[in-house]
Parts: sequence; C-alpha cells; structure tokens
Amino acid sequence: MIQIFYKDKGKISISQSLVFLDELGMDDVIWIDLFSPDGDEKRAVETFLDTSLSSRAQAEEIESSSRYSETETTISVNTNFLIPGPDEYSMEAVSFILCEGIIVSIRNVQLRSFSDIQRRIQVNSRLYPTGYHVLIGIVENRIDLDADMIELMSKEIDTYSKKVSAGKDVNEEFLLDINQLQENTMLVRENVVDKQRMISSIMKSDKFPRDIFPKLSVINKDIVSLLNHTNFSFERLDYLQNTVVGLINLEQNRIMKVFTFVSLLLMPPTLIASIYGMNINLPIAGNGLLDFFILLALMIVAIFVVILVFRKRRML
Repeated sequence: MIQIFYKDKGKISISQSLVFLDELGMDDVIWIDLFSPDGDEKRAVETFLDTSLSSRAQAEEIESSSRYSETETTISVNTNFLIPGPDEYSMEAVSFILCEGIIVSIRNVQLRSFSDIQRRIQVNSRLYPTGYHVLIGIVENRIDLDADMIELMSKEIDTYSKKVSAGKDVNEEFLLDINQLQENTMLVRENVVDKQRMISSIMKSDKFPRDIFPKLSVINKDIVSLLNHTNFSFERLDYLQNTVVGLINLEQNRIMKVFTFVSLLLMPPTLIASIYGMNINLPIAGNGLLDFFILLALMIVAIFVVILVFRKRRML
C-alpha cells in the first residue's frame, strides 16, 4: 500500500493512487509511505525520485555502524522499531530515503509512530513542511513511546519487588518472568541506542535544515535520560533476580534440613531394630511382651537424645 502526502492549496492532502504520482512534481510531495509495497509501487517511487530503494532483507542485513549514509542527492536511514507483545518484544526494520526534501518510508507492519504523525500532519501541516521534519517527528514520537514503555516496565518491576518482599509466589516460574523482563529491558535499551546513533549522525549532517537542530538536542537529552532509566531498571531486575535465587536456595536448604533431621532422627531406632532383628541370642531377647515394650522405650529414648543433641548445638 502507498500513501502520498503532498501540498495542496496551503494544506497537506493524501492520495493512495499510484497513477497520481505521475501528476505531481518534486516540490509538491512531502512524504511517500510504503507499507508492504509490491513491485509496481517500488518501481514507481524509484522512477519518481530517480533512485533505488532497499529491500527488507537488505535493511535487516545492514550493520548498525552503516545504518546511516549520505550521497550527493540522497540520505539513507535504516533503523529498528520495537514492537511490544504480551510476553516478548520484537524488532521491525524500517528504511527511510530522503531525496530533495521528500522522505520515503518502507515498512512491513503497522506502527503507531507512523499513524500518529499522519494524524498530526493533517491537523497542523505547518509543523511538517519537508520530509526532514517528518523524519524528526517520527523519531520524536518513537522516543515518547519508548519512554511510556519504560515507565510501564518500571511499574511491572515495582509489582515484582512487592511480591518478593511479601514472599508470595517466589518460585522458578517467577524467576523466569524476571528473566524475560530483563530481556525486554535490553531490547528497549538497544532500540533507544539505535535512535541515539541516528540522531548523532543527523546532527553531523549539513543537509538537514538548521531549524530542526534545537529539537534534535532536546531529543538527544531525552534519550540520555531514558538510557539512565533503563540502566537503573536493569540493576533493579538483577537485584531482584539475586534475591529470588537466594530465597529459592533458602527454601531448598530448609527442605533438605528437614529431610536430613528426619533421617538422623530415625537412625538410632533403626539401628536398635536391626540389631534385635538378627537371628541370634541377645540380652532381653525373650519372647515376652515386656521385651517389646523395653525395645520400644529404647527407640524413643534414642530419638529424644538426638533431638537434645541437635538443640544443644543449635541445629534446630
């Protein structure tokens, strides 16, 4: 699907007609958004801009150090957008091509950042006079969404922390949940660092309009604060993980202590029963009922002796 944002009598209109692209000039178009484009749509845009567009496979294979590049006529930006899920987060590669003030975006999934900017363009088109401003608007919106995501993760960490303090449901499954939250935190941090590298490359460029640089500085400060927040969140998760592991070990030690004590408690009676179970002549080994009670009393005395020894050594 293609969406063409173009200037029309002082406002920005939208067209989804590929044929309409032939009727527009370079000065009319601001943004061409390609969502899961087919071959005809990509070829039409390449012909309109007289440049080539990267495929999804090429965008995913580009190394992080080469995600931003400039030529005399075009600027290519490849970045990842984080998509939150119910349990796990995933990364989606998005490509941007800037040519003569026109931005072309290529993506394969619905992204909230794009939907928000498209609505804002229609509400206040003066804020997005060129494709450069559209790109910065998308990045700014993405950083805001990342901040909301980090805030939600912080609340989730608080919930886990309260459960650990109360000792509720602290088990192996709880430990796996913390590990998954750690993975999500690392993905968020990776996503924010990717945007930081993009902003840094843009601020070094002389092709972007000067009026967007103050906003870039603010975005860069926001990114630094988000990175500090993710570092703090990861440290909290690491602390919680160590605490949960310690509690699980304590519980296992307590269980093993009970089993060990029971085993030691039954050893003397077992020894006595084994001795008098032998087929030889032993003291008080007659056939009377009194012998049975004498042996039973010996076993009970042995058990109490073991308990007293353990208590005296403060092992109970």
